[in-house]
Amino acid sequence: MTEFQKYIQRYLDLIPSENWLEEMKKMGEKTVSLYSFLAEDQSNFAYAEGKWTLKELLQHLIDAERIFAYRALRFARKDKTDLPGWDEETYAKHYFSTERSLQSLIDEFETVRKSSSLFFENLNKIQLSETGIANGNEISVENIGKLIVGHNIHHLNIIEERYLSKF
Repeated sequence: MTEFQKYIQRYLDLIPSENWLEEMKKMGEKTVSLYSFLAEDQSNFAYAEGKWTLKELLQHLIDAERIFAYRALRFARKDKTDLPGWDEETYAKHYFSTERSLQSLIDEFETVRKSSSLFFENLNKIQLSETGIANGNEISVENIGKLIVGHNIHHLNIIEERYLSKF
């Protein structure tokens, strides 16, 4: 197993059932529910110096999902162009999340998740099995969909362990 495969597998192992499409919906709902209970000032909380605020973390989930879904779209349509990686820390430096309301981020997350869910639900087995190269690593469309779910779960776990325990 390559380092990339190990990296991806840690996210895939977090998915609690084989029905990852259903889990995508559930984790989206759980994320919205969790964030909906936060007060605006809580959403600007970071558990330690140099760590993302809850708003920044939500923006990270949005950006990552958009990038992953874009990759899946390209590969599902048999586009074999190698796609570049992305630097989440560079993105985070340009979020400006404190200038946005928490509700606007929740709305954006819900819209992105709905779009991703519809996209992946309507792919057939052939499309899901297509592969491509992203950041120098081969990955299937299906594993990208699962990565969206596992990545979401990973960050929900961090929120519960490191953020909510501080309130």
